[in-house]
Order: sequence, then structure tokens, then C-alpha cells
Amino acid sequence: MTSQERFSVHSQLEHLQAKYVGTGHADSTKFEWAVNQHRDSHALYVGFDSLSSFFAVAENEAVGRVKFSSLQKMIQPCGPPPPKEDD
Repeated sequence: MTSQERFSVHSQLEHLQAKYVGTGHADSTKFEWAVNQHRDSHALYVGFDSLSSFFAVAENEAVGRVKFSSLQKMIQPCGPPPPKEDD
């Protein structure tokens, strides 16, 4: 791989990380990564009516209630953040 190709790949990766929040970066913690995955999943559940209907039937709830609960779970999908360690 030439230095020009490396530069191109690196600049494309930086562009994607700036454009999309959930792509992560070198300093992402395990908690941040898990939160992004859970939020993406819940956004998908709310966005697709067929998935919302499936969960509504499985949970014996109304579709609106399932969508609302998915939106509520997006606030803190993995619980409160762990305490920060100051070095």
C-alpha cells in the first residue's frame, strides 16, 4: 500500500467518523460503543413499522406503546455511565 493510498483511506475514515456519530474512534470506550449500538437498534425498531408490529404482538402491547418505550430506552440504553477515572 503506497503512502498516497494510506492517506486516502485515513482521510475517508476521518470523514465517516465526523459525519456519523456511531462509527467510533480510537478513544471510544466500551460503554460508548454499547450505547451507540443500543441506540441504533432502538432507532431501527421505531423506524420500521413491521418490527414495531412484531414487538407489539410479542409483548401484547399497542404499537404506539412499543414505539414510545423504545424511545424511552434510547435515553440511557445501558444504564448510567460509569464513573470517570481522572489520571
